[in-house]
Amino acid sequence: MTTALTKTDSIFRTALGADFDRLHPELQRRFGFSSADGVACVGEGVMEEIWRGSAFTVPFLRLGATRNILFPETGRDVPFVIENYAYLDDFGRDTVTFVRTFELGNGLRRRFDATMVHSARRGRVVDYLGTHQHVAVDLDLSVDSRGGLLIRSGEQRLRAGLLDLRVPRALLAHAEVREWYDEQAAEFRIEVRVSSRWAGPLFGYRGRFTARYWDTAAARVPATVRPYREELRD
Repeated sequence: MTTALTKTDSIFRTALGADFDRLHPELQRRFGFSSADGVACVGEGVMEEIWRGSAFTVPFLRLGATRNILFPETGRDVPFVIENYAYLDDFGRDTVTFVRTFELGNGLRRRFDATMVHSARRGRVVDYLGTHQHVAVDLDLSVDSRGGLLIRSGEQRLRAGLLDLRVPRALLAHAEVREWYDEQAAEFRIEVRVSSRWAGPLFGYRGRFTARYWDTAAARVPATVRPYREELRD
């Protein structure tokens, strides 16, 4: 069941301000709902390529896979699903899920989980990575000339129990995400690249997908897309 976009501010509209209206209308719809709207966006498509860096990066990626943050496998023409649900988390924050599931073949399935909130204190969207929100990442959002959304990662912090650590700049993993709408193909396109100063290219993918919009007003957000643990510190 589809539903029309409402005028309720989303975390992305809040972060982009007037620039939100420069997004392609399909991206405005995809990023324009909040928990008050009772809407979910579920995309299904194919990753034309999933790649990783050198063998040196594999232990790092394997560690990340234990918390649904990156993974070491590669592939071409990999089916995937991305689930975007908006809800109020246990701290009352408007939250949007970015749960990506990749079917890599031979029964192997990997997930890359994130939940995003808008931090008034930091003045930007904060991306909590993984199943336990151990990593908090500042995001800088902008709109490109084709009406696509460009996301670049900034400062990163580790949050677990008493641990409250800002990641040194030299150790940062820098992510760049580009998403746009291909009118000729009537589908979304996405490119993700993660790299670092100390290891070079780490991980990335590029692909395409179509989106469906669901009315969630009569149903709860699935527990499978919510993190096991929520972190208040941004």
